[in-house]
Amino acid sequence: MYKKQMVFQKVVCFMALITAALVFVSSLGLSTDLYDALSKTILYPDFDLDYTSVPGSRVYYDMFGFNSAFTKASIALIVITLSLFVTNTHSRRKYYVGNYIATGLAAASEIGIAAWCIPQISSYKSQYQNNVDFEALETFSKDWGTLYIGPNDTFWFDICYVIFGILILTSLLLVLNVRLKAIVMKAEREAIGKKG
Repeated sequence: MYKKQMVFQKVVCFMALITAALVFVSSLGLSTDLYDALSKTILYPDFDLDYTSVPGSRVYYDMFGFNSAFTKASIALIVITLSLFVTNTHSRRKYYVGNYIATGLAAASEIGIAAWCIPQISSYKSQYQNNVDFEALETFSKDWGTLYIGPNDTFWFDICYVIFGILILTSLLLVLNVRLKAIVMKAEREAIGKKG
């Protein structure tokens, strides 16, 4: 059980780091297509977001603040996840207070960012699909040579759901790892006590 648990804790910690990196990538990709397709349709974005060649295209600007905060939160998530490695949570035989704190912070951060982002991403996806005039957007993209994305071109919105699902799973695995570590450490103490 000891060796399996050690392998499990290493896998879970690396999974947490990789998933945090994927969250960062998704934060960058979320507005990329929208920027290419919609940003030029609004003539005076600093003054009037409704003065546009494509009704509903303000969704890009509406989600700009969220997307900026999302990117910053994803960077913070990477830093917090790195604390698992700074405290050697991925390889330590015995866990100490620092390991429990790092694990708790990582798991709470993962759940927190998912709970904060999923509803907002769903709202912006709905705004994009329901408010943008896609016929006008198609005409604009042909006239001006910009990217056209249709109502079903929601890859970056949809991939976020997958990544956040993996993120939530990772947080649960981190908690499970702590529980398994406690069982292994207790078994070790009992074995040493019997030998003594």
